[in-house]
Amino acid sequence: MRIFVLTTLAMIAFAANSVLNRAVLADGLIDPLGFAAIRIAAGAAVLALALYLKERRLALRPHQILAPIGLGVYMIAFSLAYLALDAGLGALLLFGTVQLAMFGASVLRGNRPLLAEVLGSAIAFGGLVYLLAPSLGGGPVWPAFAMILAGLGWAGFTLAGRTAPHPLPASAASFLVLVPIAVLAWVLFGELRVSVFGFALAILSGAVTSGVGYLIWYAVLPHLAVPTAALVQLTVPVIAILGGVLLLAEALTMQIAIACALVVAGVALGVEARRRAPD
Repeated sequence: MRIFVLTTLAMIAFAANSVLNRAVLADGLIDPLGFAAIRIAAGAAVLALALYLKERRLALRPHQILAPIGLGVYMIAFSLAYLALDAGLGALLLFGTVQLAMFGASVLRGNRPLLAEVLGSAIAFGGLVYLLAPSLGGGPVWPAFAMILAGLGWAGFTLAGRTAPHPLPASAASFLVLVPIAVLAWVLFGELRVSVFGFALAILSGAVTSGVGYLIWYAVLPHLAVPTAALVQLTVPVIAILGGVLLLAEALTMQIAIACALVVAGVALGVEARRRAPD
């Protein structure tokens, strides 16, 4: 039950990032590189504080360099994509890519996903496609590619964190390494446009839904099989849709209700199959 609750909190935090990013960029409160830079800096501050309270040192070994690279790709591409994508479609592309990448990595490492996990994944992903199919046609292509790139970055960051002997020091190191890079990218290539409200929401995204969210996620990752970790993240687009309904006054339709039911059923099938499987 503890793992279930913590995993649920982490998924809500990830979905909140999509809602916050969309709200800020849609209203022009901040430019995307500025949002990414402030988010990274706030996340670094929270993780550094948590590390200080635990009296641990930073830990970023040479073979774990994938973590900061993946995090940086995810953060910047994520913000750029939400210039044109809505929260639900962006979350679908992001975590659909994450799921495929993590399942692929698991298979390449010699792990075979259970048949029920594959079936559950197909049901959940089918629900998301059904939900967002009307939005898949038309519009610019580059935001979709940017979000797919963000998904690959997030998958790399997640896999690197899962294998790190001490996830908190590794995560803090990844964020701290990225702070000067993100700020420099904002100064050189950004619009340097930020309102007080946009700054506050970027801080919220970095400190709470990213920093605290990643602390929770890395705490539960060692207890989840890679296919299960990939599968549960497919709940994020549904949560993002519901967040848009509640916070951004978006419509809740029968299509959304059916898609949510499919995703929840698919995830429940895969997770329960993994729980019952012998070690």
